Amino acid sequence: MSASNKWRTMPPHHHQQPLCTRTHQIGALLLVTTTFFFTRLLSPCTLSTSVVHVSHPQLQWGQSQLSLKIYVYEPEEINGLNKLLHGRDGKVTEEACLKGQWGTQVKIHKFLLQSKQRTRKKEEADLFFVPSYVKCVRMMGGLNDKEINNTYVQVISQMPYFRLSGGRNHIFVFPSGAGAHLFKSWATYINRSIILTPEGDRTDKRDTSAFNTWKDIIIPGNVDDGMTKTGATGATVVQPLPLSKRKYLANYLGRAQGKAGRLKLIELAKQFPEKLECPDLKFSGPDKLARKEYFEHLRNSKFCLAPRGESSWTLRFYESFFVECVPVIISDQTELPFQNVIDYSQISIKWPSSRIGPELLQYLESIPDEEIEKIIARGREVRCWWVYASDSEPCSAMRGIMWELQRKVRQFHHSAETFWLHNGSIVNRNLVQFSKWELPVPLP
Repeated sequence: MSASNKWRTMPPHHHQQPLCTRTHQIGALLLVTTTFFFTRLLSPCTLSTSVVHVSHPQLQWGQSQLSLKIYVYEPEEINGLNKLLHGRDGKVTEEACLKGQWGTQVKIHKFLLQSKQRTRKKEEADLFFVPSYVKCVRMMGGLNDKEINNTYVQVISQMPYFRLSGGRNHIFVFPSGAGAHLFKSWATYINRSIILTPEGDRTDKRDTSAFNTWKDIIIPGNVDDGMTKTGATGATVVQPLPLSKRKYLANYLGRAQGKAGRLKLIELAKQFPEKLECPDLKFSGPDKLARKEYFEHLRNSKFCLAPRGESSWTLRFYESFFVECVPVIISDQTELPFQNVIDYSQISIKWPSSRIGPELLQYLESIPDEEIEKIIARGREVRCWWVYASDSEPCSAMRGIMWELQRKVRQFHHSAETFWLHNGSIVNRNLVQFSKWELPVPLP
């Protein structure tokens, strides 16, 4: 007889108390009832939606408070770092780089400099931030591709802590669809580092994506400040319209760029001009669409279509939340920020790019206004996560980024070129202690 069967068949001793008395049963019932009550009382989410409740983000990230320490490299301490910020001649300004969808590279840097999580002591840092406005610098002619590549290598070679961890605790921002490919040799030098980028896919132009879901972080695009922050009048540049006053069912406001999905939408708009607005927008020259005019167009539809362009992400997805237009993602490979706390099926629609046609408009037209209002209301609750504000704010893009970074913190870092001895001292391959490593440090 097995031990388990033995214990099941042995009769209880006649002096032994019953295993489950009436008192036990009543106590168990009270415990279950109490647990259910407090669970419902303290739950940050409702049963109808899994969208994060903005007042309790720490409960969603699984920790009670931010505790990480980030060291931000100063341009003066690293030769070449100033070039990545302002170009070879130092003429590219922060103000110029702050504008447009790539402004995240400046905003993240500036907010980290002001953050309570910043430390000025490298030895106590959990993570290290490498500031760079390289997308903007390249766009403005401050550095060419070869100069960018060589400058990054020069900068990294002057960072002993990068060598110590193999780059695992260093953070880089690449704010455009090109992602880390702006640094041509990224796969050699920063393939283990933490990359902050809105782009999770580059299958259209490159065989290898620089984004790794296990170490990198998708960040929101940089929505125009005039739409995310209220001014002296207490209002944004453009206010949402009631659904009943919107002229179109859906819109697509963007260039064709020769992309199949966008071209199909343009043709669809020609077939159904009363339902789908798809104007031939000018983004330069005398007929360029002004900022206010763009958002006035965007708000005039119930659904804002966000097809794939040069890459899988599109700023239009984030902008739609601030004109309260339901975003319809038509980009199969897209990655979205903060997916561990936001259920995007509750605040947007994702449609197969292979099914762009009248069927799409028929589906959107079938959705009652009452349902559209509910989706918009849920989006209104979480759009603060797309706003670049201080991480001290209870709900902001920086707050979300910091929580995601805290999940990357390790107690111990090492690389193939890092060794340690019996007394805990860290040495290199030549048994030289870390504090005596000479610059430039060897790179792969």
